Amino acid sequence: MLTKEESAALISKFGANEADTGNSKVQIALLTERIKQLTAHCQQFPKDTGASRALLKVVGQRRKMLKYLQRKDLETYRQLIKDLGLRK
Repeated sequence: MLTKEESAALISKFGANEADTGNSKVQIALLTERIKQLTAHCQQFPKDTGASRALLKVVGQRRKMLKYLQRKDLETYRQLIKDLGLRK
């Protein structure tokens, strides 16, 4: 799980203010960090099917959020992809 400090850093970086947790950019950034943690965990413990299932669920949530952001604001979407380093 993300620590409070990690979450606060992501919220301040991608949000308009410290309490802006509902912003799509903030939510996508938080999901991305969670995906990184779950990926590392699944590589270390390949038989942990619960974590693998959770990883797939979080990836699906992020995909939906990215589709929404792409539909609503294409420039913000492109900048966020660049900032997070998602597409190569």
